[in-house]
Amino acid sequence: MLLLAFLLGLAVGVGFCFWLWLEVNNYLNQVLNPSTSVTSTKLPLKLAFNLPFPVASPWLAEITLIKQQNQSQQEKLQIYQDLLEYAPIGYLQVDEENQLLWCNQAAREMLYIQRWEPGKVRLLLELVRSYELDQLIEQTRQCQKSQTGEWVFHPSCENAAAMLEIKSVVLRASSLSLPQGLVGVFLENRQSLLDVNQARDRAFSDLAHELRTPLTSIRLVVETLQDRLDPPLNRLVNRLMQEVDRLISLVENCLELTRLQTNPNIQLSFHPTEVRSLLKSVWESLEPIAQGRQLNLVYLGPESIWIDADQSRIYQVLLNLLDNSIKYSPTGAEVRIEVKILTHVKTVTNNNSKAAPSLEINIIDSGVGFTNSDLPYIFERFYRGDMARTRPSIESGKSATTIGSGLGLAIVQQIIKAHGGSIKAMNHPDTGGAWLQLELPQVLTNPQSQEYSK
Repeated sequence: MLLLAFLLGLAVGVGFCFWLWLEVNNYLNQVLNPSTSVTSTKLPLKLAFNLPFPVASPWLAEITLIKQQNQSQQEKLQIYQDLLEYAPIGYLQVDEENQLLWCNQAAREMLYIQRWEPGKVRLLLELVRSYELDQLIEQTRQCQKSQTGEWVFHPSCENAAAMLEIKSVVLRASSLSLPQGLVGVFLENRQSLLDVNQARDRAFSDLAHELRTPLTSIRLVVETLQDRLDPPLNRLVNRLMQEVDRLISLVENCLELTRLQTNPNIQLSFHPTEVRSLLKSVWESLEPIAQGRQLNLVYLGPESIWIDADQSRIYQVLLNLLDNSIKYSPTGAEVRIEVKILTHVKTVTNNNSKAAPSLEINIIDSGVGFTNSDLPYIFERFYRGDMARTRPSIESGKSATTIGSGLGLAIVQQIIKAHGGSIKAMNHPDTGGAWLQLELPQVLTNPQSQEYSK
């Protein structure tokens, strides 16, 4: 009888220990898995503290440490979320099904999100009618790389009366691929910056118009004085004429740049243009200056290349670039022009594609080149880098201030963009001088079949 009682007590004790061991393991699994609740395992855990259970002690210490770390992470997460909530730029986050998980106040204002509350998950497309934003998120998820886009956003609103007061805005978005198919998007409202730039351009254009008339009158007076004054006073008048001409040229360049930026295609007249002969004509115009500095032109490329372009505008581009190359090249050097045809493949349908040739023109000199700090701003209006401020004087060989407005390359870029092309500024690895690379589309393979206007 005693033996039976002993065996029964032993079985109960072993069973209780085994049950307690199962409960402790279950609690550990729940702690290590944040998606489950741990409230149902508090009682076995308290019992485990009071029992001489050798395995539970290190586990409990580890649990305490994990809970502390988890609490610290939750506090940091809340801080970051508060920072994003009141950040001046918008931020939103979607899941793998493009459901809006969270967005801050700035994003709600930019995108006019009115039917979403924190903690509720809804499809982003139901809240924001923007194909561009949806496409940006999808490209980010497919490429697993950050994407950047800019577009005009037309907000929608349920209130028809409020729709009349809502204006379209220009948004710039930068996306970020996150784990588990999530995508985060930062949003920036660019409309205010564009409005400021447009107001500046209008004011600048109005000022240029107002200056053109008095400058023309001053030039007429100076022309009259040139014929009536004797040396040495006539030298001062000649100098005055040069400065007046420079101001008139500056005003004309400002007006032209404004016209090109406002409507790039309004001044263009496309005709088949032969590039080699156009380059030769430009160099002949600059040859007196080049000969004074003993500069040679080296041409590398096909004998005959035709493009569909505005001949006078392309002439203006080449004249500006070659003139700069001559100005900043050392005496006795050479200016190199390399021309070649590039073939790009453009997809027309899913099964068909066609080759789209474009023309690449490289103008390379042996001058001082551009500094790394100047390169990002070369094509901005009125920007003149440190190396472009002075150049060797032709007459004395000393440093002299270069006369220039800083508008030439800005106008060149606008003309190239109007033709659907692009231009880049670099330093050539061989010569160390400036390297301007132009790419123009519309290469003609059969110019004889089209009307040519010289």
